[in-house]
Amino acid sequence: MSHDTLFSHDRRAQWWAAATVPGVCLTGRRMCLDSMLHYDLHTHTFHSDGTLSPTDLVMRARQSGVDVLAVTDHDSTSGLGEAQVAAQVAAIVLVPGVEISVIWDSHTLHIVGLGIDPGEPTLQAGLAGHLRFRDWRAEEIGHRLERQGIHGATEGARARARGTLVGRTHFARHLAAEGHVRDTREAFAKYLSRGKPGYVPGQWAGLREAVGWIHAAGGQAVIAHPARYRFTATRMRRLLAEFRESGGEAIEVVCGSHSPDDWRHYALLAGHYGLLASCGSDYHGPEAPWMDLGRLPPLPDSCRPLWGAWGYDGPGAGAGAPPAAGAGESG
Repeated sequence: MSHDTLFSHDRRAQWWAAATVPGVCLTGRRMCLDSMLHYDLHTHTFHSDGTLSPTDLVMRARQSGVDVLAVTDHDSTSGLGEAQVAAQVAAIVLVPGVEISVIWDSHTLHIVGLGIDPGEPTLQAGLAGHLRFRDWRAEEIGHRLERQGIHGATEGARARARGTLVGRTHFARHLAAEGHVRDTREAFAKYLSRGKPGYVPGQWAGLREAVGWIHAAGGQAVIAHPARYRFTATRMRRLLAEFRESGGEAIEVVCGSHSPDDWRHYALLAGHYGLLASCGSDYHGPEAPWMDLGRLPPLPDSCRPLWGAWGYDGPGAGAGAPPAAGAGESG
């Protein structure tokens, strides 16, 4: 099945039509651009572990020069409605997304879904199961930290979670705020990472299952921040091969946690496995300025940009143009 078959033209039209991007005029089959568009296809709000509201995230993206923004909260689409309204006000394109937690080869991975229908029943049923597990896990983390002499951690984490989802990051913020650790990085290193006393193994969807949820919702599946998994070369090749066999479309080549060497390495792997390339800051809020919006470098020249499968000729290098109205899309 082709990328365009999976990624519904109707879905593309809905979110391209929802915004008028400054500098873009719809004339004929191609777009006239006064300036190149800038993409950020991986961001978070307080509906998962970000610190900004969807509205504030969108407005900050606009101020930072982002033209096409994907909101991809962990295992939740609850912020997308507000984000879409804000995107219309800000005159940027909002790509509806989600970041799904996955278990593969006994490791937790993250798969971003882009261009999804947030109300699709199969996707929502899967995410509901993840949220139930997250709720149970929050209690279990609290019990384990209690045994370390840290009291009230679950209540503290919930108080810092402005949405319905409680994650390890909320525990890390609580531990730092209460003086148990110096910062959130130490909280993960000392208590919340794999093998540490507050760690609870994830009970997530399998890789093929998560890709299936994304496809059922009309979206494209992207492996998020692959360098963060610290896999051996052999294991990474196995992951990419299995992801491609499962119908996955793309890999984040450029992201906030990747180095220039990572960009080049994953550009080569994307080409080898026939995967498209995506880019995203993985922005969580202004507290982490090293992963700010609007600062992503261009994709390497060898990459085929993910947005090239959205029905127009994207020039690559982190920029492109939305589909022309004459090509069956509305703007």
